[in-house]
Amino acid sequence: MMKQAFAVPGFGRLFAGLAASMLGDSLMLIVLSMWVKELTGSNAAAGLTFVWLTLPALVGPAFGYLVDRVARRGFLVVANLLSALAMLPLLLVHDASDVWIIYLVALLYGVSFVVVPAALNGLLKDMLPADVLVEANASLAVTREAFRLVGPLAGASLFAFLGGGSVALADAVSFVVAATCVASIVVLESPHQHEPVHWWKGVTAGMAHIRRTPALLHGTLSLGICLLVVGFSESAIYAILDAFGKPVEFVGPVVSVQGVGAIVSGLLCSRVIRRIGEPASIVAGLSLLVVGLLGIAGAVRIWQLLAATVVLGAGLPLLIVAYNTLLQKQTPGHLMGRVSTTTEVLITTPQAVSIATGALLVTLLDYRVIFLLMAVGAAVAATYLAIALRGRLGVVETLAPAAVIVGAAAGEAVGAQRETAARTRSTNS
Repeated sequence: MMKQAFAVPGFGRLFAGLAASMLGDSLMLIVLSMWVKELTGSNAAAGLTFVWLTLPALVGPAFGYLVDRVARRGFLVVANLLSALAMLPLLLVHDASDVWIIYLVALLYGVSFVVVPAALNGLLKDMLPADVLVEANASLAVTREAFRLVGPLAGASLFAFLGGGSVALADAVSFVVAATCVASIVVLESPHQHEPVHWWKGVTAGMAHIRRTPALLHGTLSLGICLLVVGFSESAIYAILDAFGKPVEFVGPVVSVQGVGAIVSGLLCSRVIRRIGEPASIVAGLSLLVVGLLGIAGAVRIWQLLAATVVLGAGLPLLIVAYNTLLQKQTPGHLMGRVSTTTEVLITTPQAVSIATGALLVTLLDYRVIFLLMAVGAAVAATYLAIALRGRLGVVETLAPAAVIVGAAAGEAVGAQRETAARTRSTNS
């Protein structure tokens, strides 16, 4: 089914650029904290790296306001080139006094993580037919999970043999490749509106849209509920290894097994989402998480633990691909940046709280209790969405870009069929 996305002119090149960037990310992300740990010997200092990475998400809607006021293709080219430049200061890191440079790069990296997906969502909406969006999202999810299997190990090896500067250069090159690929495609983008409103109302327009769009609102809230507990696993995983008498290095096989489940799910999830719809697929993904978490809590043999981890891994791509497709279909083009970055805030905040809470709970509770709590939280999220959207869990409608509705020129940019529909709606109103 993914071949439908690659049949769209230009998507293959866009995919190649995004894949290069994802590979660079998979190499670098683990290296940043490793580098700080090596220079300082402090676990706390290493953990602080992730704080700097997540900080930009808290002001995401302000970045989204910028994304919505410019052409997405050009923005992605510039953003990737600036991301490449942001890696270069790492070449100046030599000792513990230079740790602030790593933190600065982590902060800039976090900005990239916020603005690039926001612009990409808008570009994909303009580039692909609505019924192909799920295939595009699934192909990117599979690629990301595949790189997560090999990227961290490759990045750590490169760091060990050649130093952090080599990883920084590799990541910078990946961003340049991404920028080159994006620059080579031609996309008829929907016109960008500059609403004559107060800047604060413009920045918060994404939140306003989410509030008045039931499927997107409840889908986001259910995902937030899930992430409020799933982050417990970041600390609890080590308690599991202790219980099974495995060394810390066994995290590698566990993550790999989870990745296998995620890749298989990513290959199949577009068919599932097409058949039952985005909201129902979110419920299905959450349900798989519940089964996997319960399996981990009840595992008494290592093969049972790994089998449950496969199920857990399978739930994540289905959940994320369904949610991303829902967001793209339910958001007009001129709001895509602000809605994407607003959901980033709504998702990142409970995840951060969950990780911090998990670090405390692992000192107080048995890991089985923690995973039971996680299963209950995921079940609550699935139940909430099923009840909130009862009778409306099927395939959701696609919202055309608001700009299409305001004139014939916009209609010509995205196709005669949309123009006809826009004029019809205008006449009826």
